[in-house]
Amino acid sequence: MKVAVLYSGGKDSNYALHWAFTKGFEVTCLITLKARHEDSWMFHVPNIEITKLQAKALNLPQIFLETSGKRDEELIDMKRAFIEARENYGIEGVVTGALLSDYQRMNINIVAHEVHLRTYSPLWRKDQERYMLELVDYGFKIVITSIDTYGLSPKYLGKVLTRSDVLEIIDLARKYGFNPAFEGGEAETLVVDAPLFRKELNIKCSRVVKVHEYSWRLVIEDVELRDKC
Repeated sequence: MKVAVLYSGGKDSNYALHWAFTKGFEVTCLITLKARHEDSWMFHVPNIEITKLQAKALNLPQIFLETSGKRDEELIDMKRAFIEARENYGIEGVVTGALLSDYQRMNINIVAHEVHLRTYSPLWRKDQERYMLELVDYGFKIVITSIDTYGLSPKYLGKVLTRSDVLEIIDLARKYGFNPAFEGGEAETLVVDAPLFRKELNIKCSRVVKVHEYSWRLVIEDVELRDKC
């Protein structure tokens, strides 16, 4: 079956992409929607332009569309992207990285059904702690690019997470009550390398900006693709 992957560049969409390949789907394109407002209900916002480099690293075509980020309008834009993927790349289904959000999963399913596409959400209700460890064990190199929760230190921003880091984050999540996979918006991530990447991302220049007491952003100013070691 030909499918598209809803792709934000973070850990969840990259895992979903990896799953699709391992299950024998033919991934014909990535679909990325750039919301103009940070409070989008549906779409990842920070560093979304970097997905264009990731698509090159994956050697996959990408449908990249802007959306207002407003609650109802962004669903119309998602439908437009699905139709474009169906018409241009012959997709029969959409693979998503939905992990815990009923709102996201329900709306993706509804919109896909309207344009006669099947949906697959391989991460749905997956054990959050085990999932985070699996990502590192499978070779995903993940960088945290934003933090919006009490208890998660800004020391993790810009650092490729090791298994030790993930174990620390799991302990902190248990202590402070946030989701260890950040599904509640506690943090955002960027994958700089993964098993399917033909090249890796190298963040050449970045800086950390404090937004308020428990909120920080990694501003990536220069990033490039480079050959894997």
